[in-house]
Amino acid sequence: MKPLADVRIIAIEQYGAGPFGSLHLADLGAEVIKIEDPSSGGDVSRYVPPQAEGEDSIFFETFNRNKRSITLNMYTPEGRAVFEDLVKESDAVYSNLRGDVPAKMRIRYKDLKHLNPAIVCVSLSGFGMTGPRATEPGYDYVLQGLAGWMSITGDPAGPPTKSGLSMVDYSGGFVAAISLLAGLHASRRDGVGGDSDVSLFDTALTLLTYLAAWNLNGDFVPKRIANSAHPSLVPFQNFQVADGWIVVACAKEKFWKRLAVGIDRPELAEDDRFKTFADRRENSEELLKILEEVLLAHTSEHWISTLSEAGVPVGPVLDVEQALKDPHTIARGLIVETDHPRFGRVRQLASPVNFGDIPPEYRRAPILNEDFDYILSEILKYSPEQISELSRLPALGADQDAEQVHVHPDAESAL
Repeated sequence: MKPLADVRIIAIEQYGAGPFGSLHLADLGAEVIKIEDPSSGGDVSRYVPPQAEGEDSIFFETFNRNKRSITLNMYTPEGRAVFEDLVKESDAVYSNLRGDVPAKMRIRYKDLKHLNPAIVCVSLSGFGMTGPRATEPGYDYVLQGLAGWMSITGDPAGPPTKSGLSMVDYSGGFVAAISLLAGLHASRRDGVGGDSDVSLFDTALTLLTYLAAWNLNGDFVPKRIANSAHPSLVPFQNFQVADGWIVVACAKEKFWKRLAVGIDRPELAEDDRFKTFADRRENSEELLKILEEVLLAHTSEHWISTLSEAGVPVGPVLDVEQALKDPHTIARGLIVETDHPRFGRVRQLASPVNFGDIPPEYRRAPILNEDFDYILSEILKYSPEQISELSRLPALGADQDAEQVHVHPDAESAL
């Protein structure tokens, strides 16, 4: 069995952060039942361009493979009843909504424990369920600014810069997944579930790690540094070479000595200005001027070969397409394929999370409401008559006019 083959998760999720976290749980074998609101067309990421068609997009595929979909308006009595029946048969309720919405939707532990005392309720929101920002929506870009990330990213002469990736979202998803697994372990040990209040703000701020500690315990002021250099280790940064850029990372004294030999300047390692981490930081301007001149004389291929042979951590700065075609990417099996009725053969990245020897299997992301019959018949054991009756209700995704559906004002609440 896959590691999480005996775990069932109800996912009230949308867009990136929440679905990214549950994606890895689904890849590990958990049955992730994605509840999508029929009144809003389901997860908004189904419609994100480019490469979007109808109710599906490559963006949606990226975050939702190996999951199941059912449309359910939980603000209606009929939708709520189906949801509560699912809670009785599940291990966790996982959501990424604005911090005040889980209480309004009644999906916290105190709202559900009468149905299943062992249920684990994980809420991933922008700012958490408490604090002055709890009712605010939170998005990755906003959080990168609020948490100080943009003040330390980019060139010193340029504007504050966000990461090229939605790293707050993705990190928040990982934190939520870890929190769910911790809650599941405790629940199975003790027979009692509980709440996990995870936020993107908490995640982003705590990822400041040692920069925050240096600032909290002294006069260190984190700032943007040229060529994406490390704030204290020198040399540890981008260097321009004859045909592009490379990264040299001397995180240990031995690497600095090897670098000096590798660039045919062994005397630099014995220079009193550059002997230790502290010396090189103190005299970084002089040292970097020497290194920049030396490294600019040859190509990236030359330096990567030479420095690798010398035992120096070094690598090229690739673009995305080059990274996807890198031999190590292929060797590690990081490109996976699924078949999709609209997009044909879809290629995407595997999950880096793994355990055991069972080879991973990948199923495409579900079509909107694709698993309606399976969930009602196989999981909830509803009769054919019940299923037929429910299938005609707008609350469960039947064709409807907008004015016929009760849409709660928080039904589409973002993080």
